[in-house]
Amino acid sequence: LDVSMDMWSYFHTCLVSIWLHRFYIYSAVALGISLWIVIQFTTTRAKRKVTEPSRGSPSSPEGASDKLGNGCAPRQAQRIHVAGVKIFYGSQTGTAKRFAKALAEAVFSLNLPVEIINMEDYDPEDGLVEETSSRNICVFLVATYTEGQPPESAVWFCKWLEEAANDFRVGKSFLQGLRYAVFGLGNSAYVDHYNTVARRMDRWLWMLSASRIMARAEGDCNVAQSKHGSIEADFEAWKDKFLTQLQALCRGEKKPCRGKCKKGKCKTSGKQSKESSDHEHGTSEQDNTEAEELFETSSEEEAGGTDSVIDVEDLGNVMGHMKKAKVLLLEGVWNVHSVNHSGYHLVYFMCQFLQAKLSCLMICALFSGYKLIGSHSGVKLCRWTKSMLRGRGGCYKHTFYGIESHRCMEATPSLACANKCVFCWRHHTNPVGTEWRWRMDQPEQILQEALEKHQNMIRQFKGVSGVKAARLEEALAVKHCALSLVGEPIMYPQINHLVRLLHQQGISTFLVTNAQFPEEIRRLEPVTQLYVSVDASTKESLKRIDRPLFKDFWQRFLDSLKALAEKQQRTVYRLTLVKAWNVDELKAYADLISLGKPDFIEVKGVTYCGESSASSLTMANVPWHGEVLSFVQELARLLPDYGIACEHEHSNCLLLAHCKFQVDGEWRTWIDYGRFQELVRERERSGGTRTFTAAEYTARTPPWALFGAKERGFDPLDVRFQRKNKARDTSGC
Repeated sequence: LDVSMDMWSYFHTCLVSIWLHRFYIYSAVALGISLWIVIQFTTTRAKRKVTEPSRGSPSSPEGASDKLGNGCAPRQAQRIHVAGVKIFYGSQTGTAKRFAKALAEAVFSLNLPVEIINMEDYDPEDGLVEETSSRNICVFLVATYTEGQPPESAVWFCKWLEEAANDFRVGKSFLQGLRYAVFGLGNSAYVDHYNTVARRMDRWLWMLSASRIMARAEGDCNVAQSKHGSIEADFEAWKDKFLTQLQALCRGEKKPCRGKCKKGKCKTSGKQSKESSDHEHGTSEQDNTEAEELFETSSEEEAGGTDSVIDVEDLGNVMGHMKKAKVLLLEGVWNVHSVNHSGYHLVYFMCQFLQAKLSCLMICALFSGYKLIGSHSGVKLCRWTKSMLRGRGGCYKHTFYGIESHRCMEATPSLACANKCVFCWRHHTNPVGTEWRWRMDQPEQILQEALEKHQNMIRQFKGVSGVKAARLEEALAVKHCALSLVGEPIMYPQINHLVRLLHQQGISTFLVTNAQFPEEIRRLEPVTQLYVSVDASTKESLKRIDRPLFKDFWQRFLDSLKALAEKQQRTVYRLTLVKAWNVDELKAYADLISLGKPDFIEVKGVTYCGESSASSLTMANVPWHGEVLSFVQELARLLPDYGIACEHEHSNCLLLAHCKFQVDGEWRTWIDYGRFQELVRERERSGGTRTFTAAEYTARTPPWALFGAKERGFDPLDVRFQRKNKARDTSGC
């Protein structure tokens, strides 16, 4: 016992001593760590100098002739900083192509692999993504043609780039890793459109997180204004700078920009950019770019967490239009004013006075990629339409219900919505409201303009690489309309008239509602398929996810489901799974299904639409397909009247169908669209007395679309496109 007491006393004394001298101990540890870091840093630099001698230095075994395949570093180097150069050109008269060849010869003299690519023959959707990891430098030489438009050979390239940059469904880091430089060809005599294509292309690439290796340069055909006397001299001056920067990058060196890079352009420190004023007064921007350092900058730093894509240079114009809008409001005007400026479409929603106060639902909204119709409608080309035009497969509605994705028009008669869902892919740039407050456009106008704008967007695919001519021709005849683009279509007071007009033209209707307007659901005339979004199964989770505007949102939600149960045509619950938000409420979901008795239940993993101040969702909230499948299987066990019918793995989506759609052991989830139109006409002729049910226009589901098929929902008539790191040979040399 005495020994134990002595040991404890000794141990206690040591602890007290350590505690009393703890500051000396901390200092000694910190000093040791600092010495270790200094030693490691010094050793690393010494090794680097030994293993990476300068090209042609005496320490190199083979001298100046010892080069990598790109001629920028010795063979001993372990890392290739630049694998090659790809030169893209968009030319109308041949000048950009000539410059591309001259630049290629100069790059080739550095013993670097080089490709010349005509933008007309290049698929940016597939190719540019591959360049994010290729270690290539991409150079864009593009001219500005009539009225500030790109040359014909670059129209599709520029259109895709613009849509990708402005589409919230495309991540901000889509082209992160791509390194590029832009040289524009223009004529400052055309004041309003001088080099606008190059400026926009530079901005769009930056918005997608591509990294500039040097400031954008602009050649001027107007010899009186050209910085170097001609556009050829402008190009030669830029080319010399580019080659210098290229060699620096090959050696692994980076020259940082001395100024602050914001909103898609470089501003040298101590010198403000005058692009906006130059644009207005016809002065070449070459004065500004001449003094700029060659640099490589990361767009992540430039992004700065901004959600808006309005350029700072355009802010004065935006504010001017907002002032004008306010004046019109005060005068009692009830309208919508659309303004096109620098490729951005700003829509100003005018509101009336409420109790002597100006209650404006939305002053301005940015609808990138939309084709706006009248004062409250819109149409947009779905990415699955583009995919099916190329024979790369259709959307999940093609697999589940047999629609032809390339013949589907995505539209809405109401951009406004009564919810602010956390996963809204519009990031809440559309207006919100609980009742209709806008001047109402007639349904005939909405349909006519929607079809015209949709067909114009389809026609732009003529000549695009990979597009099937037969499908392009078919796509001009719209067969389906998804009234689900954005907002709440059922809010539109003339929704029934619009649906009738669509049916009269033989167009099927897929209408989606957010389950906040039960009376409107009851009054809705038959549509091909009626959806209700069921984003949560309890009052608390629905409030957290959908963030509805109505105070009685839960009762409205339940009443909407009851109204759905009264419908005789096809009805669908659409469940969007948000990991850690609504995936653990299986029993509650089963109770809601028994309330609305839908014919089908679509279960889909949430799509991450990028960072936004309007939502806290991240990629961690996106469930894997296996997790969605497990959820559906567990839900099916609670629903004896339903079975898993179809799967579309590519969309992370599965379909539960009521067993009444399984006839003689075969699922009949597809739609007989011709029969549906016949039934609608019979109902019209009877004055509404002739009713029909979902069972009267079903069609057999093909084997490849069924759950458990090896195709996993991909149509075998199409070819699934798999992205590869290996770039295709698209050289124009």
